Amino acid sequence: MKTAVVIPARLGATRLPRKPLRDLAGEPLVVRVWRRVERMGIAERVVVATDHDEVAEIVKAAGGDVIMTSSDCASGTARVAEVAASPGFADFDAFVNVQGDEPFISSGFIRAAADVVRSGRFTLGTVAATASDEIYDTPSIVKVVTALDGRALYFSRAPIPFLRDAADAPLRRPLTLQHIGVYSYTREALAQWIALPPHPLEDIERLEQLRPLAHGMNIGVAVIDEPAECGIDTEEDLRIANERWRSFAAGES
Repeated sequence: MKTAVVIPARLGATRLPRKPLRDLAGEPLVVRVWRRVERMGIAERVVVATDHDEVAEIVKAAGGDVIMTSSDCASGTARVAEVAASPGFADFDAFVNVQGDEPFISSGFIRAAADVVRSGRFTLGTVAATASDEIYDTPSIVKVVTALDGRALYFSRAPIPFLRDAADAPLRRPLTLQHIGVYSYTREALAQWIALPPHPLEDIERLEQLRPLAHGMNIGVAVIDEPAECGIDTEEDLRIANERWRSFAAGES
């Protein structure tokens, strides 16, 4: 399946204003993410999708591929769908959504998400990491539980499954996974997702993937035995990322 990786980038973040253009070790954050994903060689094309001319100009100046999308896009998936509908992507079969604030995400997560749909097992895919007990009471970390065939049963910011009896903690641990926000879609499933009306579960949890799940679409979950990397959402996250980048980049080379 001919595959494109799309990196949505908007300037509207409130906790970290102008996030895609903030400096990470001498380059804008969105450029750092684009460079890493491009080097992974996972897809035939890697493109930044933005609604802001300043982001587009900076990515293009770095040699990146950019598609302008509407400022009305309510989610990263909506932005990916606009890319998929553009003339230059008419012959692509699969699309992977990689968040533009994840400069440390491994190729293993992105490749695994892509392979969920490229294998033909599911038309929608995502990825999860094995997790420690610390995630249960952290609402900013999204949890997912799956069926035996690998499809997602539910995503939540709450601790799932609920531990009714403390003695059952060993049973719960391998069942709860940390969701990693990388999505893959076939062209047809992406169009179907975008055509669906919003669902209350999506609004309550602020999780866009609950829309297709609530409407009966299956999402395959690839489980990777790697530590999950945190995105950059705050000034403190950015400070830590800058401190870490030199040693991280040296290990990548």
